[in-house]
Amino acid sequence: MRAIEVQDISKSYGKVKALDGVSFSVGKGEVFGLIGPDGSGKTSLYRILCTLLLPDAGSARVDGFDVVSQMSEIRKRVGYMPGKFSLYQDLSVKENLEFFATLFGTTVEQGYDSIKAIYSQIERFGDRRAGALSGGMKQKLALSCALVHQPSVLFLDEPTTGVDPVSRKELWEMLLLLQERGITIIASTPYLDEVRRCERVAFLDQGKIRGIGTPDAILTEFADIFNPPGIKRMSGLTPTPSPDGEGSQQHNALAQSDNVIEVEHLVKAFGDFHAVDDISFTVKKGEIFGFLGANGAGKTTAMHMLTGLHQPTSGTGRVCGYDICTEHEQIKKHIGYMSQKFSLYQDLTVAENIRLFAGIYGMKDDEIERKTDELLAQLHFSDHKDTLVASLPLGWKQKLAFSVSIFHEPGVVFLDEPTGGVDPATRRQFWELIYDAASRGITVFVTTHYMDEAEYCDRISIMVDGKIKALGTPEELKRTYHQPDMDHVFTYLARQATRSSD
Repeated sequence: MRAIEVQDISKSYGKVKALDGVSFSVGKGEVFGLIGPDGSGKTSLYRILCTLLLPDAGSARVDGFDVVSQMSEIRKRVGYMPGKFSLYQDLSVKENLEFFATLFGTTVEQGYDSIKAIYSQIERFGDRRAGALSGGMKQKLALSCALVHQPSVLFLDEPTTGVDPVSRKELWEMLLLLQERGITIIASTPYLDEVRRCERVAFLDQGKIRGIGTPDAILTEFADIFNPPGIKRMSGLTPTPSPDGEGSQQHNALAQSDNVIEVEHLVKAFGDFHAVDDISFTVKKGEIFGFLGANGAGKTTAMHMLTGLHQPTSGTGRVCGYDICTEHEQIKKHIGYMSQKFSLYQDLTVAENIRLFAGIYGMKDDEIERKTDELLAQLHFSDHKDTLVASLPLGWKQKLAFSVSIFHEPGVVFLDEPTGGVDPATRRQFWELIYDAASRGITVFVTTHYMDEAEYCDRISIMVDGKIKALGTPEELKRTYHQPDMDHVFTYLARQATRSSD
């Protein structure tokens, strides 16, 4: 029996054809993956199936009901976790859940058994604002809100983007429990390990279904997109190994004059809570340094201190030779920064964004003009210089945001989960830009939840409970912890955490 039937669905936005004759079906109780690059039409399809958007042509049925003529029946039966955080940041955990229950004409008490396994993990934080939760806890709350009315079909639009590997594994364990209860699950994800947890997947590209089959069959058939060849750094650094296996509080033996970042006994406390708890490390010029940790481990707080956004409670640090306690304004002039949410102005063109940020960095007009032309050519954006950033695909925005962040040739660039939600081929192109920047002597300080990207770094630190638990090259860490890859190393260490990830 079919839970979802889609027949020749099309949807256009002006001249852009988001969906073009899409057809597929999903069996009741099946875990079905919907995969494809950003801009392929996945979100439009989700919204049509959830009755939030009308198709231009074609038909679709969910649980036997038509998405156009029987909207109210479908809305009683589906749960939806959109790609962007859907909860109300200023409402508490409990208030969010009660609000969503009310929307569906039920109560938390009536739906509690359907969410107990998930909600019980965050229930003790019921009075905490949703905006103050860690990524993993937000994910659990959003899933609870989507399930409180006991739906038969669950739509998940990249629910784990920006969430650490351990929390991602926990979510998928929950989804498989939901499947055992007969719930049909349609999920999109950029993570290949999650793709492989699906029974079947459909590959959607430029609004068309290019293939449907088992995960292994689709990933093999379209290996150029989902499994591009690895990249080798021709001039990677070979830092001196950490003197102990974990390197938890040891400096790497690098030449003092070559250190772009120097941190000693750095602490950041919020009352009695030590978000960063006595960390020490150095980073060398031109090094690609991976700064990893589960959500709530303290890495974002540490990065904020290094970039001059937070003052440390104690300890010392220098970035590009400037003291993080007394010279944070100088630090801001000599670094680049790119967050997961980007800093580009959506209503400005590509060229206007470049000129704006170059001016902020104090570059001269003639230099800005020359380097803008060079950058546009390098990115193959010359024909799009007058295109609004809002209309660019996600992968293009990321490459532009990174290029803008290093336009002024900073001593170090901080990248906070720069490739979240992007397909493997686009991520590979992004890392080629990182390698090029490092080859020019720019130090790259990067956080990521993709463990294959951790393998690309010269060295990696892994934070647990506010401390640096491990520090070394990827090969050193795999050897020290007797693990086959960085995903296993990260999971092994992150599961030793004793404090809550909130």
